[in-house]
Amino acid sequence: MSVRFFLVLSFFSFFLMANPVYGQKEIYRLRWGMDVPIATIGIGTTTASFLLKKNKSPLTESQINSLSALSINRFDRNATKQWNPKIAKISDVAMLGGMAMPGLLYIDKDIRKDYKSILPMTLEMYFLTYGLTGLTKELVKRNRPFLYNSDVPLDEKISKDATSSFFSGHTSMTAASCFFTAQVYADYHPDSKWKPLVWTGAAIVPALTGIMRYKAGKHYWTDIITGYAVGALTGILVPTIHRKIGAR
Repeated sequence: MSVRFFLVLSFFSFFLMANPVYGQKEIYRLRWGMDVPIATIGIGTTTASFLLKKNKSPLTESQINSLSALSINRFDRNATKQWNPKIAKISDVAMLGGMAMPGLLYIDKDIRKDYKSILPMTLEMYFLTYGLTGLTKELVKRNRPFLYNSDVPLDEKISKDATSSFFSGHTSMTAASCFFTAQVYADYHPDSKWKPLVWTGAAIVPALTGIMRYKAGKHYWTDIITGYAVGALTGILVPTIHRKIGAR
């Protein structure tokens, strides 16, 4: 996901924050004292991760040849036997689909009226998740499972991304987007009969995305579990801290 794309949207969101218009329900409130620091953290970590990755050196062929799957803990070790480029591409589509989920909220007329608060919150969720995920990847520099797989071409192994395993960005971004969507929907419609289905979908989509990342040989189970937890927490936390007292 392009950092430039996020920056353009963030400036647009700041404009909305400066000119708030709320619908009749007024479920959420933006506050400069809270939202500016959140946006700064999100943009800062996103930018830092981009710069760290840009200046990172990939592993050499000799370093790759010296790797042993026996150095991986038993819970994660079987991931080194996985490799499926087709599933990897499908997981890319799944992530993009998951990230588009907040857009479905605007079908609801009450939520659509409050777009000047919902959109900045959505951007905060994206930035925080993307920034925290990317920065952790570049600081930890964990080898991806496919580095230990002899069936994987060398050109895949010598890429900078090959040492960005922990934690799964596909899973974290999908989880954050889906859980954010479910939380906002639940806040606007606390008595809706569709809530169980919405929350179930929010839980299943990132889980399936994570499984695909495992089958593709891109991540270990610990990468996926951590990404799921971080994404779900961020997706729920952002609407929760913006919720107007007494709104529900």
